[in-house]
Amino acid sequence: MTSHDRTTREVDAVDAIPPLPKLLAYGMQHVLVMSAGAVAPPLILGAAMNLPTETVAYLINCDLLVTGIAILIQSLGLGIFGIRLPVIMGVSFAAVGPMVAMAQDPTIGLPGIFGATIGAGVFGLLLRPFFSRLASFFPPLVTGTVILIIGVTLLPVGINWAGGGFGAADFGAPVHLGVAAFVLAVILVVSRFATGFVANVAVLIGLVAGLCLAWPLGLFRLDGLAERPLIALVTPFHFGWPTFHLTAVAAMCIVMMVTLVESTGMFLAVGDIVGRPVDKRTLTRGLMADSLSTLIAGCLNTFPHTSFSQNVGLVNMTRVRSRYVTVAAGFIILGISLLPKVAFAVASIPPAVLGGAGIVIFGMVAAAGLKIVGGADLGDRRNQIVVAVSIGLSLIPMAAPKLFAATAPDWAGPILHSGITLGAIGAIVLNLLLNSDRLGAGAEHRVADAELAFPHTAVLDRA
Repeated sequence: MTSHDRTTREVDAVDAIPPLPKLLAYGMQHVLVMSAGAVAPPLILGAAMNLPTETVAYLINCDLLVTGIAILIQSLGLGIFGIRLPVIMGVSFAAVGPMVAMAQDPTIGLPGIFGATIGAGVFGLLLRPFFSRLASFFPPLVTGTVILIIGVTLLPVGINWAGGGFGAADFGAPVHLGVAAFVLAVILVVSRFATGFVANVAVLIGLVAGLCLAWPLGLFRLDGLAERPLIALVTPFHFGWPTFHLTAVAAMCIVMMVTLVESTGMFLAVGDIVGRPVDKRTLTRGLMADSLSTLIAGCLNTFPHTSFSQNVGLVNMTRVRSRYVTVAAGFIILGISLLPKVAFAVASIPPAVLGGAGIVIFGMVAAAGLKIVGGADLGDRRNQIVVAVSIGLSLIPMAAPKLFAATAPDWAGPILHSGITLGAIGAIVLNLLLNSDRLGAGAEHRVADAELAFPHTAVLDRA
């Protein structure tokens, strides 16, 4: 088979629609993988603001509704919006820190946070003329390093889940470690010995097996499920009309810039994984969808949205390239958002179960980054420095979270408290400083119609 035939087959696979049973199974696997990340920001903010349980539950439903809408815009496409690749969206963790800071100010509250989110969405849409200029900042060296950093910085999340979750009173108890190890073992066994469809849903099988084990052990509890209504509709501006505070809007606009940078790296990685390289027009559609989704989120009582890196790892692991799989996930999440009982059950998956799967998935994100970095010359000392220093910077928030506490202004929090952001900025700046004489070296990889294509030579192998 020629290289052209292989590329054509891979591109066709992106638009292929699997049979309905497989479509639903693949889609549900994406939903389960992103479920913890999807509901975590409302839970964190609710705790910071001491919100009643019913209010937090409503925020989760709002979150899921916008997540479903955002996935459909991104994967299915809506005019000039949507990258039309298998991308899962969700609330950006880069926004959590600033929102918690806003929550401490009684004059801002939820209406002020939603107003800041709307402002950030508008700000992102206004940046459209500058999106194409992002291309030259993301050669394989930078993109691969950023994706590697995303995987490395997410792995501690999976490890903490395996121990029972952040702040668990019995963190590291044998029961949590045993469940996590069981889930991991099931995924590895299925991946090793199964073939075809069964191998592709190894993570889903591992999660279901983990729940079956966690239930009799008392880890998977559904206390309070009976009190949840059967159906609940989300209404715009449920907490009142949004308010706009200059400092809050400015902080969220910084978050918007951070999420656009993160999304750019993840879009490029997905394009490599599925064999459809992302060009200028495609990138612009994807980033516009991020901005539109954030604008919609502010109107529907939730927070800035971006692409979810753990699901990028899932695409790489399953080798299922169809964007209609994530479209199916979007519809499933929309349905869940209207069914509080189902949303409650999904949100109740024990951290230990998620931890066993998270170690595999987050590790696959890092592996995808390594593959892309392989497209650069790592024998070159300057390239080695870019990768080494960027990874070092990304570890600062984990190794010394209070390193900048005494000197950094509050507005710098979204940057200094995010390992992904620090590492991404480091990779971009270091590449510009050390490789400024090579910035035009990828010109031969640009598409013939004069649209700027990203010079990625390292399309991930598909066995």
